[in-house]
Amino acid sequence: MESGPAVFAGAVFSLFGAGLLAWSGARWRLRSPVVQGAGAGAAALCVAAGTAFLVVGFWCLTSV
Repeated sequence: MESGPAVFAGAVFSLFGAGLLAWSGARWRLRSPVVQGAGAGAAALCVAAGTAFLVVGFWCLTSV
């Protein structure tokens, strides 16, 4: 009964984390700012958040 919400949460966290990492990587490759008007620390924060979302997503999927 509880595996359905865990799979859904894991999928959402994993997709968002992967999308955030893909966006940050594409912007970094094009030498464009990740966030308009933000400094270089915003890119590091986006990469850290994307990695954290992926880890939480995989944790949710493996705890099923």
